[in-house]
Amino acid sequence: MIKQQDCIALDEQDPLAGEAGKYYLPEGMLYFVGNSLGALPLAAAQRVASIIRDEWGEELVSGWNKAGWYSSPTRVGDKVARLIGADAGEVTVTDSTSVNLFKSIIAATGLNPQRRVCLTDRKIFPTDLYIMQGIEELLGDRFTLKAVQRNRIADAIDDDLALLVLSHVDYRSGDIFDMQDITHRVHEAGGLVLWDLCHSAGIFDVRLNEVDADFAVGCGYKFLNGGPGAPSFVFVAKRHQKQINQPLTGWMGHADPFAFNESYESAPGIRKMLCGTPSVIAMGCFEAALDQLLPVSIAAIREKSTKLTRLFIDLMKERCAGFGFTLISSENDAIRGSQISYTHENGYAIMQALIARNVIGDFRAPDCVRFGVAPLYTSYMDIWQAVGTLKTIMETEAWQEFQAQNMADVT
Repeated sequence: MIKQQDCIALDEQDPLAGEAGKYYLPEGMLYFVGNSLGALPLAAAQRVASIIRDEWGEELVSGWNKAGWYSSPTRVGDKVARLIGADAGEVTVTDSTSVNLFKSIIAATGLNPQRRVCLTDRKIFPTDLYIMQGIEELLGDRFTLKAVQRNRIADAIDDDLALLVLSHVDYRSGDIFDMQDITHRVHEAGGLVLWDLCHSAGIFDVRLNEVDADFAVGCGYKFLNGGPGAPSFVFVAKRHQKQINQPLTGWMGHADPFAFNESYESAPGIRKMLCGTPSVIAMGCFEAALDQLLPVSIAAIREKSTKLTRLFIDLMKERCAGFGFTLISSENDAIRGSQISYTHENGYAIMQALIARNVIGDFRAPDCVRFGVAPLYTSYMDIWQAVGTLKTIMETEAWQEFQAQNMADVT
């Protein structure tokens, strides 16, 4: 049996324990949604205040040069590159994940014009699927979307494949694809791969160049703690950059934006993936979060993540067995991401009862309750208290008072 003292001891021995004080969370809150929106880095709050007061306020338009606003997409991109196993000049920060998916898919399939099949997991995060459906409608017979069950991906890789689009970590279960094996299989078949790293960056030792990845995208607001609506990042391997063409040919992606030429000429390298003007305040917030994260060992983050999720699973077995929860995350530590997910027929009401008691998780339709762990600020005692609260809710049937509640806009 796991005892409270065991969790206290784990926190006392935790090499990352000092990181929690660098993030703001409301007093008494147990926060398990870092896989959806990371907590506020204190450094980011200070940086945003400085941008508004000292840069925008004092320098005004001169900030594009003096404060480095203009160069920020590439500068911040190089910092993201260090977290995902890419080289300088292979990542830029710009737009949203959905926009970067659109640009990257069009660019990638353009490298394989003799092929038209785009393969994906049919249960991939919906924005990925919707973007691919939109591209299929846009391009007609030049693009054929093939969506299959997750466990059928490897079997569906064949000589017709132009591009495979996959989430490295499944957003519902947290299960992990073998990036190296899948990428190798696709390359053997003559195709390319685009990895969605939204649930990977900042939590795993991702090594894009080591596995010979082609393209990748990811958001800045989950484990990278860049703030709500933080800009996205896009990776293009250097070997592809000269040949690609992306469809959103905005002025920031021009070779010489301030020449104001009447014809478009793409910038060299990763800058050609830019489109419009960067959001300076959001970019500064994201950069400050990265600067706080980069000195921390990714290996230590991953090790603690695995221990936290294992503790959650083991405590659920001991304290919440018989209440109707079905674990859909993997029992295998090696292929489980930084979240634990269960299905339950009353999942939404149960999650609302937890939230009312200041234990913040989230719900994914139709019946999935998720608990994300962020090793920089999630403690072992947080897990102990959360599972204890859930046990009480189930024993007292307190969730029933939320059963008739209308579902919120954001679940």
